[in-house]
Amino acid sequence: MGIINTTPDSFYSSSRVASVDQSLALAAKHVKEGALFLDIGAQSTRPGSKMVGPDEEWKRMHEPLKELLQAFPNALLSIDTFYSSVARKAVELGAHLINDVSAGEVDPELPLFMADCKLPYVIMHKSGDFETMQNNPQYQNAVVDVISWFIEKVRALNNLGLSNLIIDPGFGFGFGKSLEQNYALLRNLNSFRVFNMPLLVGISRKTMIKVAANVDSENALNATTAAHILALQGGAKILRVHDVKEAEQAISIYLA
Repeated sequence: MGIINTTPDSFYSSSRVASVDQSLALAAKHVKEGALFLDIGAQSTRPGSKMVGPDEEWKRMHEPLKELLQAFPNALLSIDTFYSSVARKAVELGAHLINDVSAGEVDPELPLFMADCKLPYVIMHKSGDFETMQNNPQYQNAVVDVISWFIEKVRALNNLGLSNLIIDPGFGFGFGKSLEQNYALLRNLNSFRVFNMPLLVGISRKTMIKVAANVDSENALNATTAAHILALQGGAKILRVHDVKEAEQAISIYLA
């Protein structure tokens, strides 16, 4: 899953696009290098980021999405949003799945819409709200607590008629996990097989990578690839990445 951010403030500058042409160029690179999914987002969730409303999010996303759908008919367009109004408009244009980092907690109408439209729905775990969740996250046991949260979340969504779910443990300081908690989750990814649902992992160039490898975002590719191998060994079915070529190479080695 290749990342395309129509934002001015996402943490990794090379994932940002400021125009439709830049969106198309980055998408072309991702697809050429082997991406099956293109994940387009218009809201940064980096630590300390400020939320923008659905109107601004759709304004940033609308034209790039429309052009991407036309230019790359064989790619699966994933919409990174937690707003039901944005999801509805994107699906009406032809988007293929919704990637909701709040799992319906920001906008409870979004799961209802997903139950109605039947498209795949990525649900991610986070701890707390977006502006403060990186501040001293507390768990009794990070792995057990996150799995327990998913048990309750999946049950609630199933009761709404949602079954086409993809699970994302929510790696990153910005989603309410410390360095130790992030690596406890990565070490125990196999535990998520209990859900018998596809597992999406988004760890590309994140702070958990940078701190452990003592590098900045620009120099975190090699360490990211090492972490991707661990994620694949743990059962990840979708890698959400900034660098598709290198992720594809990691997948090839893992499969071999």
